[in-house]
Amino acid sequence: MVERADQPPVSTFYAPGAWGPLVELDEAGAHHAQVKRLHEGDVVRLSSGDGRRVQGQLTQFAKRRATVELNDATFEMVPEAARVEMLAPVGDRERMLMLAEKTVELGVSGWRSVVYRRSRSVTPRGEGEAFREKLRLRMIAALEQSGSAWLPALHPESSPDVARAETEQFQRILLDAEGTPLIQLCGSLVAPCVIALGPEGGLDAEERRAFVEAGWRAASLGRSVLRFETAGIAALALVRAHLIEST
Repeated sequence: MVERADQPPVSTFYAPGAWGPLVELDEAGAHHAQVKRLHEGDVVRLSSGDGRRVQGQLTQFAKRRATVELNDATFEMVPEAARVEMLAPVGDRERMLMLAEKTVELGVSGWRSVVYRRSRSVTPRGEGEAFREKLRLRMIAALEQSGSAWLPALHPESSPDVARAETEQFQRILLDAEGTPLIQLCGSLVAPCVIALGPEGGLDAEERRAFVEAGWRAASLGRSVLRFETAGIAALALVRAHLIEST
């Protein structure tokens, strides 16, 4: 999100659930407000993660508590963008977190961590419930940074077979160096669609064959060998830009 020079930046806070005239931020939100050196009376924006946004003023601001008095006149319901999900490989933890952050900024609709054969050779790798919570928190931070109204669905970690079965109704893209250039495929894409990324070292031959036989279209991002987080960001940006242009 590029901040406009003619308007002061407004900090966004994630506030799920029902809203009354006063909304109390959780401890993480209060800490965030303190780090940003906000004060009582400052204007902030709340995002529910399910499309609602509203502005308000900070009141009763303390170290571990912050309350926002809402300005109903600023309430908006933001339509959900065309649905684009991602099958992200279980891999290096920091790379997964970076990918999660950037894809939220780009408007990913859903995230599924997939355990491939080569995922098991990565240490330390991002898997399990504790890491899933880290992913969720990183996504929330990205939502707040970008001012988005929508938080992506965070699906349970799964095998490739389960992930494919749960996205059968999507238009499906498999990033693969031997595929058709993705920019050429974009012209025929419609939502909902899903992008699959291989792990460090790539898919093995049997895994790749299973995707292709299930009807996934192999798509290339060029001649260079890209890290999975780079490939995911580039592919989502291309697909999202095409879907925005076509609506």
